[in-house]
Order: sequence, then C-alpha cells, then structure tokens
Amino acid sequence: MDTMLIQLTNQNAAGLLHELEELHLIKVLDKNITAAKPKLSDKYRGSISNEHGKQLNEHIKQMRSEWHSI
Repeated sequence: MDTMLIQLTNQNAAGLLHELEELHLIKVLDKNITAAKPKLSDKYRGSISNEHGKQLNEHIKQMRSEWHSI
C-alpha cells in the first residue's frame, strides 16, 4: 500500500475523501496535520564559514559600541 500526504484546496474535497473511505477505497489516517518547521539554526547551519562568522560577530560588536558612544 502507498501512503500519500495531500493538502485540500477546497473544503468539498473532504466530503469526497470521506465518501471514498466509506467505500473502503481509502483510509483517512489523520486530519489537520501541520508540517514541522525546521529550526532556523538547523536551516542556516553551515551557510557561512566559521572564519566569516567570527568576522561578522566582531563587526557587530564594533557597530554596537559605536552606537552606544553616540
């Protein structure tokens, strides 16, 4: 058996799915499943090198110190 994840774009489709389930053609497993969003740290990990990250942190520290001196 194949399992598929579908997204309903029209609420009338839910009725059709339930009719197919009553005919024992499909089985509705779960309703209202939300896709898990990846954490931003996982999403962007490795997008810049460690060296570039250190340079960026130093630049941010410098800008913050300049801002506080105004």
